[in-house]
Amino acid sequence: MSPRSALLFALVLGVLAGCGVVQEGGAGANSIVSSTPEDVAAESIQGRWWTWATSEGESTNPVTDMTGEFCGRNQPEDVWFLAGTFGGTLQRTCKVPGGRPVVFPLVNQVCAEAECTEFMATAKGKATLDGKEITPERMEDDNVTMTGVAGNPVTGEKGTITSYACGLWVRLPPLKAGRHKLVIRGSSGDFRTGVDYTLIVGSGQQA
Repeated sequence: MSPRSALLFALVLGVLAGCGVVQEGGAGANSIVSSTPEDVAAESIQGRWWTWATSEGESTNPVTDMTGEFCGRNQPEDVWFLAGTFGGTLQRTCKVPGGRPVVFPLVNQVCAEAECTEFMATAKGKATLDGKEITPERMEDDNVTMTGVAGNPVTGEKGTITSYACGLWVRLPPLKAGRHKLVIRGSSGDFRTGVDYTLIVGSGQQA
């Protein structure tokens, strides 16, 4: 996430934020292509993810989370979101319920349209799941509404913000029960980020 996008995040959350990476190139024999689960429509992903990411306070926010202990905060019932970092590389362990599509950004931001174009032009990196490269989806031209975002730190009031959004995203169908390794690395301009996720997928609907 660029400094401009982080500024918006700071306004609604009180902190800066950053998110993942992008794998360039086409899908090969040892690759995974981002899918399109019917219950996770492309047009809703960015707004829903930003609402999720900005609705939690700084101390328990999944983007600022150092270990993954807060990855389950405020998750919707039909999908499981994952977060990136402010920059640098972290290792997280996250318990994921069975039967949930897994959705996360590789590179994303909210800003003006022209800034999104510039940001996406320099985005690069890769993501792998259990050693297989993931081919992401490119999402642009999207005005998103973030609802219920953390607002006034004194009163605790929450609000709604509308902004232009862009990013490269991965939508995976529900993963098999067991332990999975998700590795994310990437950059845009001078921003660098990385997360090594250990995903522990349950056999039921509870993480």
